Amino acid sequence: MFHFFQKKIFLADYLHGLVDIHNHILPGIDDGAKTVNKSVELLRGFSDLGVTEFICTPHIMHNYYNNTEETILSAYTMLKEHLSKVDSLEVSLDFAAEHMIDDNFEHLLSTKKVLPIKGEYLLIEMSYLQPSINFDVSVEKITKERLFPVLAHPERYLYLKPKKGEYIRYKQKGVHFQLNLLSLGGHYGADVQKIAHSLLDSGMYEYVGSDVHKIHHIEALKSVKLNERLLNKILPVLENTKSTFGS
Repeated sequence: MFHFFQKKIFLADYLHGLVDIHNHILPGIDDGAKTVNKSVELLRGFSDLGVTEFICTPHIMHNYYNNTEETILSAYTMLKEHLSKVDSLEVSLDFAAEHMIDDNFEHLLSTKKVLPIKGEYLLIEMSYLQPSINFDVSVEKITKERLFPVLAHPERYLYLKPKKGEYIRYKQKGVHFQLNLLSLGGHYGADVQKIAHSLLDSGMYEYVGSDVHKIHHIEALKSVKLNERLLNKILPVLENTKSTFGS
């Protein structure tokens, strides 16, 4: 018998202990938090969900966010020093970066100016408008550097939707997939939500991340609901994220 009215479950109830490997919490260096106070606001919002461990991943994007290890470390240090004066907020912070595969990426890689997560996992992204023409070559070079390429939010590249085989091809090349949790709730639109559900159903994701930029993203995260089938699909991905990146 078909059950058309499946019980919906809040995803937020299952996020306790998650390590957030993709966020824009560091202040003042990309399109995320603009000040340390905004950073603290985000961290408090996460803390309410039981998420207290973060790997901060500001954008490195040529001619837009020309971040370097120095600029990221400066923002990280500023936030850490501010947090030492904030009562009742205990969090663990590390930093890496989200790297756009653009015309400067291979130079950064070859000169060892990329910032992998835990020294091993390189978070990468493409434009939402069109695929990076050097994506395949860049992935090969990443793996030759003994790094694992982790593609942020593959569900958001809508140009891949008519070419479902591209997802499989990326996986065959050794690319790991990181799901944006907000995609599951339709925050980026119904098409992205549908792709996210499909990739999750197919077991294509290794990791999850919030990709939080603003406080309204956390409020939206609290409203994400899943049916039991999708919840059972995402629970192992949540656990794998914790076990791979937890301190």
